[in-house]
Amino acid sequence: MFKNLMSWIEYRMPFMEKMNLHVMQYPAPKNFNFWYFFGSLAMLVLVNQILTGVWLTMNFEPSAERAFASVEYIMREVDYGWLLRYMHSTGASAFFIVVYLHMFRGMMYGSYQKPRELLWLFGWFIFLVLMAEAFMGYLLPWGQMSFWGAQVIISIFGVVPYIGDDLTLWIRGDYVISGATLNRFFALHVIALPLVLVILVFLHIIALHEVGSNNPDGVEVKRENDGTKYEDNVADKFTFHEYFTKGGKKFIVDAIPFHPYYTVKDIVGVVGFLILFCAVVFFAPEGGGYFLEAPNFEPANPMKTPEHIAPVWYFTPFYAILRAIPDQLIGAIAMFAAIILLALLPWLDRCKVRSVRYRSVWHKLNLVNFVISFVVLGVLGALPATPEYTLIARIAMTTYFLYFVFLYVYSKNEKTKPLPVRLS
Repeated sequence: MFKNLMSWIEYRMPFMEKMNLHVMQYPAPKNFNFWYFFGSLAMLVLVNQILTGVWLTMNFEPSAERAFASVEYIMREVDYGWLLRYMHSTGASAFFIVVYLHMFRGMMYGSYQKPRELLWLFGWFIFLVLMAEAFMGYLLPWGQMSFWGAQVIISIFGVVPYIGDDLTLWIRGDYVISGATLNRFFALHVIALPLVLVILVFLHIIALHEVGSNNPDGVEVKRENDGTKYEDNVADKFTFHEYFTKGGKKFIVDAIPFHPYYTVKDIVGVVGFLILFCAVVFFAPEGGGYFLEAPNFEPANPMKTPEHIAPVWYFTPFYAILRAIPDQLIGAIAMFAAIILLALLPWLDRCKVRSVRYRSVWHKLNLVNFVISFVVLGVLGALPATPEYTLIARIAMTTYFLYFVFLYVYSKNEKTKPLPVRLS
């Protein structure tokens, strides 16, 4: 009976056919390494955030009078409410950790280059929506840092010429940050942005499976018959999937089915991640003040400004750029430019070779420069603004932007190493 039922469903909605196409028999390059854990880990954390978020909303009250008290009620009175809250707050930081590492892997191996430009853009939009989602969720506990952090970030939009005041008023929903702001941020955080995020993740995966996964060597999988790249075979109009399923596995020898090879490998990464994640949740949920700041355990008070206002750690690199420039308008432009330039990488990098393994020494040094600049900006953004720190932030900001300038200049005629004929 079960077999007949499954056949009946499959005839009307070919679920298993799509599962085989996009998961079980998806042809993944055979040389994936450690860096390829973070895509699946991002999916795991997304599921964690959605599930814990749903349970938290059952007891959260989105009002200026009750928001902070409802969070305390969740922590103290709801069965395992403390665990759900810490899984959600730690999950937010974990989400950005795996997304940042996932993006860095794409930068290392050139996963943004042709034909994966759209794949990269979908990923960038996910990053953008994720930042908006995290910012709006950060206000909901209605603690001191939530309130004043939102005050600082929303005020950035006030520097927009002509429409700045109206724009900040529209974002807040009031002349000051109030219950109206909290209520609309709650609606966006719980309903609108998660829906957009899930749609973008779906499009990201569809775009990935259409062109195939990149790999550490940055070369396309080869066909067994003549050794040419799949993309060079102009006679076949099949997509990557159609070519794999219609041509048969024997024609693609550099790829292996995603299941069981990479499902098993990803399980190892998930276990390692969960060990670290649970260690933080159970033993250091505040993350030393970086995941949950001490002022956020105090109710929001518009009459009392915290000694030092700083956003959560995953915003601090861009906040440091904003703070390093005295002029607010130019600082805001520089901050948004730092994010937008990431989306333009497919067109700024003009080299035909993808992977850092076969790029020039200049490219490797430039990539190291980018990482150091980003980390330094992140550290400085969490520290109080002093003349010394501001000077260092300006230097790190300059080297951050120089990464994109240098990349555009040298990538056109870059001297690279010979690419391997087959995946190593």
